[in-house]
Amino acid sequence: MTERVLITGAAGRIGTMLRPRLAREGRTLRLLDREPIGAPSAAEETVLGDVTDLPALIAAADGCDAIVHLGGIAGEDTWDAISAINIQGTYSVFEAARAAGVPRVIFASSNHAVGFVPRTSAPVSPTEFFAPDTYYGVSKVAGEALASLYADRYGIDALCLRIGSCFDEPSNTRMLSTWLSPDDCGRLVEAALTTPDPGFAVVWGISANTRAWFDLGPGRALGFDPQDDAEKYAPDLIARDGDPDLTVLPHSHVGGDFCSPALDAPLPT
Repeated sequence: MTERVLITGAAGRIGTMLRPRLAREGRTLRLLDREPIGAPSAAEETVLGDVTDLPALIAAADGCDAIVHLGGIAGEDTWDAISAINIQGTYSVFEAARAAGVPRVIFASSNHAVGFVPRTSAPVSPTEFFAPDTYYGVSKVAGEALASLYADRYGIDALCLRIGSCFDEPSNTRMLSTWLSPDDCGRLVEAALTTPDPGFAVVWGISANTRAWFDLGPGRALGFDPQDDAEKYAPDLIARDGDPDLTVLPHSHVGGDFCSPALDAPLPT
């Protein structure tokens, strides 16, 4: 029997990274985005749709075994935009899973759910109490709360992946601690798709970085075995930017520059 996995935000950076890394014999990826995705492979299906459109999500989730929820605004924005797209969109994904009988939802959370946790608290547990650094961070806290609700009330397996910095390679010295390589991102989501009976879980999404700020133990317990390490990029990045000063941003707090006053919301007029 073919396994079918719905990926929201499939046209985005992480969705594009994951498509070849989640390809498996006997698995079909159903790709949803409000932007055109392009020609699918033989084991892919495309759906044009928005994560805030609950009826469209219910239809897209029909017959699926899991949803990987990546769709939404991938950074700070106005409260109106964040609440409408990231929070309401995540609610719609969980409600669509409930309506369509999808037993598992994997939610792309973020380190920004705990962005104001100081670096001195490392290694930071995935059970660290919420300390969001932005409206974006608040949306990830809300998503994790929805995951907990739908796991407890409706029995959906709900896994929250607090992703650090998922890029082809780290581009600054902060990412020596927070980097998640594309291959390790694939390993993380594959573990989340296949671990038996996880219930509700929150795990960190970073590679096996020498300078990691985060506790990878809970992720490893679910089968996530990261293989990459940002340290190989350290000599070049430190030569360019200098050694990280852990007393000031972007290194003093988990959220980095998201904790900066530069992202203060304007006062209402």
